[in-house]
Amino acid sequence: MTVSPAPAPPDTSADPGAEPVDPGTSLAPTARQLWTRSRALLAAALAVLVFGVGYAALRSGENHGALDPRSADAAGSRAVAQLLAAQGVTTTVVTTTDEATAALDSGTTLLVTVPDLLTSHQQSLLHSATERSGGRTVLLSPGPSAAEALAPGVQALAPTDTRTLTPQCSWPTAARAGDAEVGGVEYATSVPGADRCYPSGGNPTLIRLPAAANGDTVVLGSAELLTNDRLDVQGNASLALQLLGAHPKLVWYLPSLSDAAALDGERKSFFDLIPDGWSWGLLQLMIAAAVAALWRARRLGPVVAERLPVAVHASEATEGRARLYRRANARARAAEALRQATRDRLAPIVGASPAADPAALVAAVAALLGAAHPDPGALLYGPPPSDDAALLRLADDLDALERRIISTERYATP
Repeated sequence: MTVSPAPAPPDTSADPGAEPVDPGTSLAPTARQLWTRSRALLAAALAVLVFGVGYAALRSGENHGALDPRSADAAGSRAVAQLLAAQGVTTTVVTTTDEATAALDSGTTLLVTVPDLLTSHQQSLLHSATERSGGRTVLLSPGPSAAEALAPGVQALAPTDTRTLTPQCSWPTAARAGDAEVGGVEYATSVPGADRCYPSGGNPTLIRLPAAANGDTVVLGSAELLTNDRLDVQGNASLALQLLGAHPKLVWYLPSLSDAAALDGERKSFFDLIPDGWSWGLLQLMIAAAVAALWRARRLGPVVAERLPVAVHASEATEGRARLYRRANARARAAEALRQATRDRLAPIVGASPAADPAALVAAVAALLGAAHPDPGALLYGPPPSDDAALLRLADDLDALERRIISTERYATP
């Protein structure tokens, strides 16, 4: 037979030959259906996990112990530390600003391996201590802010390749070392008496600034000459030993993210640690995500009734509509469809118009049932069910009410 897609499941109780419908199939997804829906997401998550683990494993050996005087890796600096020890220079490794400033005096060289990792508070503390120490401070590849804070008067310019350069300056240390692999970052300064060495593109990549009490500050554009695999190239070893061995004590500062001095003695939230600009970027991403969610959100429009182009079994149409309702989580709409279909079938039986006032239909049904069903209004016009189980109970109660009305009317008719 040709079935019009009525909004409520058809009543098959009067047809003994109708195929029974299992309510569980229309409301509860099977394990196969769950697997089919989620396997793409699970595969994508597994791929991301495998890629992340593999990438971390491949990168785990990179930069291990970089510029660490205790590391024998290619990027480590154990070779230069051993050569300095052979010349009587004692190397002390520190990881905090307090340790670095406490170890400074006129017979000490301070090497800051990654100045850009220091906060402005740390840079201020370190600069104040080095200004009074009378020793030497060596800064490796400082960026614009770090160079200005730790070596006032020095500006970091464009980055450049690390390659073999000639000194082209009168500073004895650079002149004795000769050609060396420097480069990295170009600098400029207008400080009187500064030595400008190893120019690249017209700008020096090594600057020495004189300081009070016979101290000085050296800004070096590249740290590669201190690594184990590049120490024996050109004049790298000579330049490294002269820069770091000018005093009997060498403080090798490896900045750490866990340094308490980075917080300036204050407890900061996670958002305080986000760099400038990231907050605006995060806000834009949140707005874009909200717009995309509104664009792709499911919206239920009015129900459109149309004739089916082919003949289908009533059970198939009912089950298909039930699956659509469940996928949209439309329990209220499904309950109203069931109630409306029941009201439409009961109205002619009890002698009421289908468009009659709800109170008239409820009164007619109650009069026919008598005391057997004290409150048919709650069943025919009640609130929507709260869960799937309540929806199933509502369907059963409506079916039982309709059967009782039909049975009562049949016996009441002479």
